[in-house]
Amino acid sequence: MPKYLWRVSYSEDGARGLLAQGGTARRAAITEMVESVGGHVEVCYFAFGEDDLFVIGDAPDEVSAAALAIRTAASGAAISHTVTLLTPEQVDEAVAREVTYQPPEAS
Repeated sequence: MPKYLWRVSYSEDGARGLLAQGGTARRAAITEMVESVGGHVEVCYFAFGEDDLFVIGDAPDEVSAAALAIRTAASGAAISHTVTLLTPEQVDEAVAREVTYQPPEAS
């Protein structure tokens, strides 16, 4: 299954919900959401800075990952940025593939 990193930023409403429910309740809700599309949450960390939350997990495919992002955005409580993660073995496979590419040339 493809592995993803979800970077999440809460809106004001989302932050108020976090204050009311706490971190473990949000982790449980996120886990339930990801599992509802056939995925699995590996880790969930809250953070300081531009992003409020980082989630690493699996989803069956890109459509499932997109469904999660759309539902999150539609809630208005948070914005999620989805990053596809690759294993070192997948990178090995990628660099071994033959690719035809013509770089742009300056005139």
